[in-house]
Amino acid sequence: MSNAKSLEELEQKQDFIRRHIGPSPAQVSDMLSALEVSSVQELIDQTVPASIRLEQPLTVGQSRTEVETLSYLKSVASKNKVFKSYIGQGYHPTNVPHVILRNVLENPGWYTAYTPYQPEIAQGRLESLLNFQTMTLDLTGLDLASASLLDESTAAAEAMGLAKRVSKAKKANAFFIADDVHTQTIDVVTTRAEQFGFEIIVGKAEDAVNHDIFGALFQYPTTSGEVVDITDLIAGVQSKKAIACVAADIMSLLLLKAPGKLGADVVLGSAQRFGVPMGYGGPHAAFFATRDAYKRSLPGRIIGVSKDRLGNDALRMAMQTREQHIRRDKANSNICTAQVLLANMAAFYAVYHGPQGLKTIAQRIHRFADILAAGLKAKGIALKHSTWFDTLTIADDNKNDVTARAIAKGVNFATNHEGEYSISVSETTTRADIAELFDIILGEGHGLSVDAIAADVEANGSESIPASLVRDDEVLTHPNFNSYHSETDMLRYIKRLESKDLSLNHSMISLGSCTMKLNATAEMIPITWPEFANLHPFCPLDQAEGYQIMIGELHDWLVNITGYDAVSLQPNSGAQGEYAGLIAIRKYHESRGDAHRNVCLIPSSAHGTNPASAQMASMKIVVVNCDKNGNVDMADLKAKAEEVSENLSCIMITYPSTHGVYEETIREICDIIHEHGGQVYMDGANMNAQVGVTSPGFIGSDVSHLNLHKTFCIPHGGGGPGVGPIGVKSHLAPFMPNHSVINVPGTNIGNGAVSAAPYGSAAILPISWAYITMMGSEGLKQATEMAIVNANYLTHELSKHFPILYRGRNNRVAHECIVDLRPLKELSGITEMDVAKRLQDYGFHSPTMSFPVAGTLMIEPTESESKGEIDRFIEAMVSIKGEIEKVISGEWSIENNPLVFAPHTQGDVLGNEWDRAYDRFYAAFPVPSVAKNKFWPTVTRIDDVYGDRNLVCSCPAVETYRD
Repeated sequence: MSNAKSLEELEQKQDFIRRHIGPSPAQVSDMLSALEVSSVQELIDQTVPASIRLEQPLTVGQSRTEVETLSYLKSVASKNKVFKSYIGQGYHPTNVPHVILRNVLENPGWYTAYTPYQPEIAQGRLESLLNFQTMTLDLTGLDLASASLLDESTAAAEAMGLAKRVSKAKKANAFFIADDVHTQTIDVVTTRAEQFGFEIIVGKAEDAVNHDIFGALFQYPTTSGEVVDITDLIAGVQSKKAIACVAADIMSLLLLKAPGKLGADVVLGSAQRFGVPMGYGGPHAAFFATRDAYKRSLPGRIIGVSKDRLGNDALRMAMQTREQHIRRDKANSNICTAQVLLANMAAFYAVYHGPQGLKTIAQRIHRFADILAAGLKAKGIALKHSTWFDTLTIADDNKNDVTARAIAKGVNFATNHEGEYSISVSETTTRADIAELFDIILGEGHGLSVDAIAADVEANGSESIPASLVRDDEVLTHPNFNSYHSETDMLRYIKRLESKDLSLNHSMISLGSCTMKLNATAEMIPITWPEFANLHPFCPLDQAEGYQIMIGELHDWLVNITGYDAVSLQPNSGAQGEYAGLIAIRKYHESRGDAHRNVCLIPSSAHGTNPASAQMASMKIVVVNCDKNGNVDMADLKAKAEEVSENLSCIMITYPSTHGVYEETIREICDIIHEHGGQVYMDGANMNAQVGVTSPGFIGSDVSHLNLHKTFCIPHGGGGPGVGPIGVKSHLAPFMPNHSVINVPGTNIGNGAVSAAPYGSAAILPISWAYITMMGSEGLKQATEMAIVNANYLTHELSKHFPILYRGRNNRVAHECIVDLRPLKELSGITEMDVAKRLQDYGFHSPTMSFPVAGTLMIEPTESESKGEIDRFIEAMVSIKGEIEKVISGEWSIENNPLVFAPHTQGDVLGNEWDRAYDRFYAAFPVPSVAKNKFWPTVTRIDDVYGDRNLVCSCPAVETYRD
């Protein structure tokens, strides 16, 4: 009986593993038979070098059921104390409209989509991002906006980079930051400047003109709440041929004059308070706008309006030589993760409320600040400023007593070291809250009536926003912001956009290196729990005990999984992780008197972010060749390591390689670099082929970033959020990011921050925590093994029809393979782009196209896809091969075949005219399986050239809708 009970419990524990891993035992057996091996272990023995296989299993614990996991995590979350937050400083409580909460944030149709590199099947989120850009342009008063950056502080750092590139003050090397900018922003910008070799000057805003600078940053309103007319400050900066940057509060811009109208060259900020929870620091979308003249220097993605093959308006990512195809060490920055899901939430918030609704919210916030100020002044409390939007700062000898009373009542204020405290009211503030604030600040029996004070404020008017700064122009006039204010209309608008996008709830997304795997529902549920969602990142640590427990457990598990000694969870994208890891290497060398070590070796096959990150860390990049099999050319590596030995800082290498194989020489590569005094940075992009089987630390590397949005199941969100923590060996641990507001234990005091919040995008860390918990040591290893099985089965079947470009030992691949389309292209004229677009007609997103080799497709099935889905993809590829062969044979011409006309929309197939060499039904339903779950692209092939020559990056004019 006890044995039966134990077996039953074991089966329950493994239940999640079975649900995460796609193939059934029977399907696994069939795939192994096709590969002519008798077991999974035999395949692993043939694929992974014995020298790097782990000698001991992981120790993250046994797998837990979904119910156990969520029950335990709820008990952990309950240790967080969700106080009313008036801390402000860039983070505010907000009301997430439930129609957006349920239908966007909690909807896999929105959170499992990939970056819109294939725009024909991404028109929905592209329209939403265009709404975000239009909203940004209207509120900032500038010409060109990006589709989101990582957070306000890193956006400010990007603004500094833009300023240096475009400023005509070419001899200047200093960037000025006003001392009333948010503390965390000063921290992040200073860190970035240190790596670039820029001087940072922090001082009174009016002193900016007294320095030789290439740019300056002002806060509007200031971090302590003052609303200042910065027109003259901006003009003064520009008179020195420098660039004026303004970090603005997005809600205040409904009432305040747009910074662009005050003359600003760059305006940036956080869109968090537009319906995105604080989440203990993120993820949140930053907005960024600048002048049209600087468009080639704008960081991040830009969504633009173009035309499709039939002349219809169609959206795409504009200027695709920029972020999308990272230009290695010539890139503007290393950013390749936006915050698309969160930008979409903020955009939908603006659409749902519309211009009048948003203005009403802003007016209500400001009115409560006025009421609070009037009551305090009536009782003799002196305010630091005479102007404000939502934040009052008070210098009070009784500060400690007041803040103690606040804590006792479950209320947080912001405090500083100058004997001041600040109160930022928000969308969630009520009249009862104002009454409570009077009680806290003045003590009981103060005799104030909120209603009476409100009546006085209403009767006497408000002068807390200077008349010269009151916004007097209309915003958000486009129909998208004026049409969907009932929940019915909004629900249908969201659904209409969702239906235009292909995501993981439609079909397998087989992007090599991007690891589009299952984002399990049970993993996603905790992110909307108020205990996790509603904490301010700067609240006292004793109020975030649940977060500290969860983060601590995740930290320890990642240490075990990676073979490192410490992990920083602060970087909020993979690119940020690369940057943070390289900074740790630089600081380590400097601590040893080796500041001259600045050469970074990078294989020619590397991800584009690698050289871009090295460039941001002011490293000199030396490219190492790869041999004909895609491996690092060891002779070239040895020669170049010897050549730069005295100045060698590090190597950046991906494992398994970018070509999808386990290089046999990886340990030798690590030894060569270490012999010459360098460090080994191992890119974590392909960690999905390591977990439980090997590890970067065991192999011999010193630091890696981990893409939690790949291997550890945080969803891609249509192009963000991401999380890119770094793992390091003990000698690098002291040099990981710290934070100027909340100290991060284990790192040197004074280490700069790389993200705005101390734990980055903390709100989505429960996803990876839950994944590891429910998989356990055994399940994590099984996931890696099954990723290898699926990839090798796919490779085996496709190799019957296409050349496979690289293979490793015993003719095996790791977790992905590269299909070479160049021979077919040479014979037929059909390009890899044609194949990618035709796959859309079969209901699939294209694999990674032309990376790392032009003219190829890099395919990664992941462990989450069943054999049936993999077979369906193979069927599509084989069918497309047959179509190409008809072009080669002359049955179809190069100008008239389904590949060059792909993708086919309903309008295209049902149109009056049809002069194609193939019939309409075949265009849409090339194989019978497509009919079972047909996904219709909503536009045909998009004209990239037209879009770049006619750059339009805001919602099309009203006339377009009338037409």
